[in-house]
Amino acid sequence: MGIWLIDADVLAGGRFRVSALAETIAAIRVLTGERPNRPGQLVRPAQSRAAFQARMAADPVGRAFVRDALLPTWLADFLCAPPLDDEPTFDDELRRIRATPAAALRADLDGDDPVLDVPDLPDRIAAVLDWVWTETIEPDWQRRERAFEADAIARTRRLSTSGWASALDDMRPGMRWLGEGRLRINAYDYPPHDLHQGQLLFIPVTGARGWVGWRRPHRYSIVYPCAGLLAEGRSTTSGALARLIGPVRATLLSLLDDPMSTTQLVAVTGFALGSVGGHLKVLLDAQLVRRRRAGRSVLYYRTADGDRLVRATADGVSGRP
Repeated sequence: MGIWLIDADVLAGGRFRVSALAETIAAIRVLTGERPNRPGQLVRPAQSRAAFQARMAADPVGRAFVRDALLPTWLADFLCAPPLDDEPTFDDELRRIRATPAAALRADLDGDDPVLDVPDLPDRIAAVLDWVWTETIEPDWQRRERAFEADAIARTRRLSTSGWASALDDMRPGMRWLGEGRLRINAYDYPPHDLHQGQLLFIPVTGARGWVGWRRPHRYSIVYPCAGLLAEGRSTTSGALARLIGPVRATLLSLLDDPMSTTQLVAVTGFALGSVGGHLKVLLDAQLVRRRRAGRSVLYYRTADGDRLVRATADGVSGRP
């Protein structure tokens, strides 16, 4: 599906949404070795891959499902379907797959492996997804949610200042706003698809590429790589900035390319919670950062003055102070 035709009403009604199932699918691509592990995606990738391989070795139906549903350039439609408003949790999204007739799931899988011709196929597929969620995603789901919320805030802020073309062009590899209501989803030569009167969701994941999905005729989604900082220990502090306002404040200010919560900043820098809170208060008073609430989190982001200060002192990057 190369080009989507999107009118102004669809764009205006577009919204960001978190999907635990989408994040689980992104993790499976890493567990199988199809995609590299991005910083912050799998906490212990080698151990997780080994555990996944051991689990799948005893599950021929699960192996066939993963092989036939997650191809390098294609995902089974039932995995891509955007969540409904009454599916806020992983269990809600998984319930939809469990309730799908086995024949419908089988028809959506690539290949003709007879091992998939089992009456309990929905439960066997759900068992694989549930294992990946429970073992690799759920233990730090709150951290991921905060990163997704921060990413949505950053993109919404960019949208308000630069417009949809800027917001969409770097959302996922291969996607580009062509103008005149045309959004190129990928480079494949498919007929344009009309999304007029449709609803468009933007779903961040920690994966490197993302995908698109739909529940025809009216609900569509773009799953894209989260640009928010997920990895610990990123070093972005310039020496000049550290000398000017102090190493801790310089580190915090430099990290706020995208909005982040106090908890995220503590995890990334290793600084004490009280120290981060105190220095953020100083940066707030100096009007170098602002804050806003997003769900359960309070996110901090640089002001225009903060951006200018970081750019003006960007004389190189030093290590963590």
